[in-house]
Amino acid sequence: MMKLRHGLYPRFLLLAAGVLVVVLAVVGVMLHRQATMQREVVALSQESIHALLFDRVRERGQAVARQLADSLVNPLYYFDLDAIGVLMRNVMQQSDVSYVIVYDNSGAVIHDGSDDIATYGQAMQDPLAYEVVTARDMHVQVTNKVLDVSAPIRIGGQRIGGVRIGYSLDSVIADENRATAAMRGRMEDIGYQHALWVLLMMLVLVAIGVVVSLVVQRSLVRPIRQLANAAREIEAGNFATEVPVTPRDDEVGDLTRAFSRMGDSIVRHDRDIRRMAYTDALTGLSNRLAFREHLDQQLMLVRGAARQMALLFADIDDFKRVNDTLGHDAGDEVLVQFSSRIREVIERHDDGHATLARFGGDEFVILLEFAEGSGADIRARASSLADALVAELGRPIMVRGRQVFLGTSIGITLFPDDASNAAMLMKNGDIAMYQAKVAGKNCHRFYSRAMDQAVERRVHMEQDLRGAWERGELSLVYQPVYRLSDNALTGAEALLRWQHPEHGPIAPSVFIDVAEQSGLIETIGPAVLRAACVDAMRWTREREGAEDLFVAVNVSPRQLRNGDLSEQVAQALADTGLSPSRLHIELTETAVIGDEIRASTLLGRLRSTGVKVWLDDFGTGFSGLSHLRRVPVDGVKIDRSFVADVLRDPDDLALTTAIIAMAHSLGITVVAEGVEKEGQYDILRERGCDLAQGYWLGYPMVMQDFMALLD
Repeated sequence: MMKLRHGLYPRFLLLAAGVLVVVLAVVGVMLHRQATMQREVVALSQESIHALLFDRVRERGQAVARQLADSLVNPLYYFDLDAIGVLMRNVMQQSDVSYVIVYDNSGAVIHDGSDDIATYGQAMQDPLAYEVVTARDMHVQVTNKVLDVSAPIRIGGQRIGGVRIGYSLDSVIADENRATAAMRGRMEDIGYQHALWVLLMMLVLVAIGVVVSLVVQRSLVRPIRQLANAAREIEAGNFATEVPVTPRDDEVGDLTRAFSRMGDSIVRHDRDIRRMAYTDALTGLSNRLAFREHLDQQLMLVRGAARQMALLFADIDDFKRVNDTLGHDAGDEVLVQFSSRIREVIERHDDGHATLARFGGDEFVILLEFAEGSGADIRARASSLADALVAELGRPIMVRGRQVFLGTSIGITLFPDDASNAAMLMKNGDIAMYQAKVAGKNCHRFYSRAMDQAVERRVHMEQDLRGAWERGELSLVYQPVYRLSDNALTGAEALLRWQHPEHGPIAPSVFIDVAEQSGLIETIGPAVLRAACVDAMRWTREREGAEDLFVAVNVSPRQLRNGDLSEQVAQALADTGLSPSRLHIELTETAVIGDEIRASTLLGRLRSTGVKVWLDDFGTGFSGLSHLRRVPVDGVKIDRSFVADVLRDPDDLALTTAIIAMAHSLGITVVAEGVEKEGQYDILRERGCDLAQGYWLGYPMVMQDFMALLD
């Protein structure tokens, strides 16, 4: 009896009893869950019905409000209260409309639909009135009792008032309650029938399960459980766990042996995956993930100890020009060469405590660490390494047979002087790197608290720049452009200036960059274009002989990339009446050659209207004059850096002469900018340059002074 009590059979009986209890519990949970699901379905149905009915009322309200607003334009403009009242009473005849109110821009009632207009001239005081008055477009508000739809009344784009329509929600609530009650009753009937079937099926399954469990317990469950335990160990990273070994020659035996082989394969793949996950595929350096984990680990080790670290955040200067002009494959080649140079510099200047990683794109990070008691000056060491990197990376690099000059900007931040955690270190390094770029690129800067203030000032500048044109802070000045052959005035370049109400004049190089990066240039650019066309038409009307003067307007690469530049130019010309031949659009060289096919299409569309297209700052990028055969332009502006040295640098003179000759061979006009000396003017005229501008010929001047120049 004792042997029977402790044998397999009693254990199977106990197991079967336990399974039966579990199954019954599952059935109970399922039935309880079914009831819960019924309630959830009813609730969801109620929400759907509510949303459907409410959306129907809202859509109808918006349509009626929009139609009524359109109908009220003329009556409100002529202040015809009788006509307004007729339109309002037609709407109020709808059964669920509680009120209709016409108001002016200040929120005062013009008509409330009554015969005597008892509230005429009174300000709307209800809780919904504030949003109604401040809303610029159609606005919908909802309370427990009413849906309020307001729409502005405009004439010619100018808002002259608005109209409100209030819809009672009583009928919506009543319909919702009736539909919900019907749904709840039907769901209860279905749920009761479903519960009976589920209970019956579960009883059958319990019976079958009891029988099957007795059969499979020993032959399947136990071996699989052993494999599952081994799998959990492997999942937890314990790859040395022992996998069960069995002599069985059936499917379970095959599964066990296959699992053993799979465990060995997982170990190999984990090793390979970790290597790929923590290594940059292009350069072979550690990647961002590996560096962040290493930085976090080192910070945990040095926290509380008298140790220092320096983080160098390096970014390749003007790397985007390589991708835009030579292609992304060439850009990858540059990154590989830069990473090799950085590694070599670190090996020459490091004693084994520096970690190099590619942080992403054209950014590299270097973490300098010191052993305790080394006595080294972390700041001096970081500065020395940064100087070596700047010098090495500033040397020319050969990419596909072409010599490219790039350089690097490096930001340096120290631990624990500047920050106490990885996130702040990375942020400070990035800020310091940005300040190195602001300082002229190809240099390094240490992080300081003042840099945070500089970033904050940039944010404030962006905020102040928003709406600056509308407030009259932005204005145009005009720099005259002369024909070199006879010194005749041929036109002017429109230049944007910002007179800040607190800080005074802001340099264009500062706020134009902010406008570009923030996207504000997409708003300011079209406004500048239209204002320049308006001023050019004023020259024609008020000054004799000015009908042939052109106006040149700079357009940012961002405006060109958006693809609607031709439409903006056409609209400005149509609005102002300026002849297309008198408008010259100036684009930077790199903006055009970055995507020659797309740029050719856009510029061809512009030139087909008669507008002239010039390339500004020509010669500063990686392009050659061969690009001009593929990109349709009418003129090039030789960059001022070449013009400045034509009198003392034979190379710049030769390059300038070559540009003029080759451009003329292609039928392209050549403009020299930055002419500040008479000698520069004379030599450019001798070399056949067509047009010129600069301080020696004329400073940028306000509209009144330019008009006086025309006199």
